[in-house]
Amino acid sequence: MKKLFTVILAALGISAGACAQSPYKDVDVNGFEQIIKSDSVQLVDVRRADEFAEGHIPGAIHIDVLTPSFLSVALTKLDKHRPCAVYCRSGKRSAMAAALLAKEGFTVTNLSGGILAWTEAKKKIVKD
Repeated sequence: MKKLFTVILAALGISAGACAQSPYKDVDVNGFEQIIKSDSVQLVDVRRADEFAEGHIPGAIHIDVLTPSFLSVALTKLDKHRPCAVYCRSGKRSAMAAALLAKEGFTVTNLSGGILAWTEAKKKIVKD
């Protein structure tokens, strides 16, 4: 009976974890491209400054997620009432940024695969 109870609790824990929703949305390149076409969306590149300078999606705001001031800068530069679309090199740092922004009340979309996926799909980037 004790084993059965343990198995049931474990199964409930697994199903509860599977039902937990991410605080932000991950999308592929085509989905991201559609989202950023909206004038209301704030496009945010969360890579380092040198990576941003090498090329970024047109219209992107640069805020490096790895700096200690990321959240304070983001809260100053971004409008919580407008959706954010974030990206980095591969999607990992932007996922971290998306979670931080979502926790602050932003509606956030993350580009799965980052700018690597974007450029592989032959989408436009610019250099300032």
